[in-house]
Amino acid sequence: MSIQRLETGPRMSQVVVHGNTVYLAGVVANNAAGESVTKQTQDILATIDGHLAKAGTDKSKLLSATIYITDMKTFQEMNAVWDAWVSPGNTPARATVEAKLAAPQYTVEIMVVAAKS
Repeated sequence: MSIQRLETGPRMSQVVVHGNTVYLAGVVANNAAGESVTKQTQDILATIDGHLAKAGTDKSKLLSATIYITDMKTFQEMNAVWDAWVSPGNTPARATVEAKLAAPQYTVEIMVVAAKS
C-alpha cells in the first residue's frame, strides 16, 4: 500500500495518506493565534477542512479526533464551535485532553483521522 505525504517538512508531514486512511498532524490556529478559544477553534476547523479536501475526503468521514485545550474551563466554548462544525450523524470517536501546548499563544490543538471512502 502506498503512502502519500502532504506539506512535508523536516520534522513532520501535515497530512499522511495510507491506503484509504488520512492522518492529520495536530493543527493549531496559525491565523488566530492569541485570540479566543472560539476563534482559534474556528480557524483550526477551517484548516482541517482544507487538509481533508487536499487528501480527497471531508469531515463526514472522520474516524477519530483528539482535542487538546490548555484550560478545561474553555471546554464548552470549544464544544460550541465543534458541535456547529461536525457532520451530524457522522461524529467521530473523540477525546479531549487538557494540556500545555507548544507555544503560549495557542489554546487549542486538534488532530484527526479520516477515511477516504
